[in-house]
Amino acid sequence: MKFTKMHGAGNDYIFIDCLQENVTDPANLARAMSDRHFGIGGDGIILIMPAESADFRMRIFNADGSEAENCGNGIRCVAKYVYDRGYTTKTAIRIDTLAGILPITLHVNGRKVKAATVDMGCPRLERREIPMAGPEGQVIGEEIEADKKKFKVTAVSMGNPHCVIFVDKVNDFEVGFYGPLIENHPVFPSRTNVEFVEILNRSEVSQRTWERGSGETMACGTGASATAVAGVLNGRTDRRVTIHLRGGDLNLEWAEDNHVYMTGPAVEVFSGEWLG
Repeated sequence: MKFTKMHGAGNDYIFIDCLQENVTDPANLARAMSDRHFGIGGDGIILIMPAESADFRMRIFNADGSEAENCGNGIRCVAKYVYDRGYTTKTAIRIDTLAGILPITLHVNGRKVKAATVDMGCPRLERREIPMAGPEGQVIGEEIEADKKKFKVTAVSMGNPHCVIFVDKVNDFEVGFYGPLIENHPVFPSRTNVEFVEILNRSEVSQRTWERGSGETMACGTGASATAVAGVLNGRTDRRVTIHLRGGDLNLEWAEDNHVYMTGPAVEVFSGEWLG
């Protein structure tokens, strides 16, 4: 089976062209391929598929085999893959995900996609939409506890659940310890992604992400979108913000139409054949 390794700001996935290939057990395949010692290595696999009501469809399986609703970095790579290989000549396409159909504008240079802007849709802020246990309403700066340490969290769904926590020095923060505790906190019945965010100024932040089912990743597009929204809700940032991630930068805007727009790179690394 042929595959292509790609990344968006270091958030790396193994892409399988299901317009040509057939995958029967994606969960087990994701676990095997994603292993960084015995497999190819990645944060998961993404299947590129035909769609009925959009240009293409994608399915995302995390490194632990669980299926994710959306991936902001992965979807830019899907857009690059289908354009660069001539599956489409359009520079504005729509990709179907479990979180809905997302419009993407391709930024092309030399007949290759270098970056893309994704309309990530409207953030979902009601507690039941995250989902998160507790009374009705939005979760902005609400206190939860993990290993006797208290955190003020802001919950945002971008089609998948996110918990944003502002910290003083994100590079020194124990993401690997507290990330899984919050991911699996009983208040999140479907688990959650966790963003640890340091405010640099009103238009710049640094972010580290603990991704549900994958661990700490170099970047997270839906997480960056959630961070942009949480920064505004807490009065800490403007509606346009540059988010510095371990794998690179993403530019976010929570626009007046209530949609979140994300612009970032898409990079192809190599292709090969899986013999497993």
